[in-house]
Amino acid sequence: MKPMHILDYLCRHREFDQKLAQSRERLYRLAYSWCHQAALADDLVQDTCAKALKQRGKLRDEKVFDSWLFRILANTWYDHLRLKKDFVEFEDVYLEDGLTPEISNSRFETITEVRAAVALLPIGQRQVLSLIELEQFSYVEVAEVLEIPIGTVMSRLSRARRQLKQVLLGAENEKATNVTPIRSLENV
Repeated sequence: MKPMHILDYLCRHREFDQKLAQSRERLYRLAYSWCHQAALADDLVQDTCAKALKQRGKLRDEKVFDSWLFRILANTWYDHLRLKKDFVEFEDVYLEDGLTPEISNSRFETITEVRAAVALLPIGQRQVLSLIELEQFSYVEVAEVLEIPIGTVMSRLSRARRQLKQVLLGAENEKATNVTPIRSLENV
């Protein structure tokens, strides 16, 4: 190799490695939203990064790096689901902030309710919802990542949002009806 080609080669690999390292947090966030298990999400991200490093030569256009990388994550997730059909979900959520215990508890309850509602969604709807809402992907990018038509992306997103609304509003209505009213002194 000529010295100039070696420098180009090294620079391209360094840039790729930096982009991959910067994407780990987003990959983890998405993997966790799909599986709801911290250890499994970490394993999925690790496998995704290893596959991306092995396949870096297949990435022809750096503009589609995110779609390419998240497609690898989706395929890694599918591989996991094929190998292990039934799994138990664990919650590893710890809130650490300077807020009051009441506010922290309220946030924790809200997060728990939303995560539980999302966990009820079929996997296809859960994937589309998390890619669009958490990762801010466009419909076209989601279609590329999941390798499905854009119409399917839109219908899955619509159904996911509708089901979440029903589940979450149903939980709110149930809370409101389960409140025991305080007797007034007039009725005593």
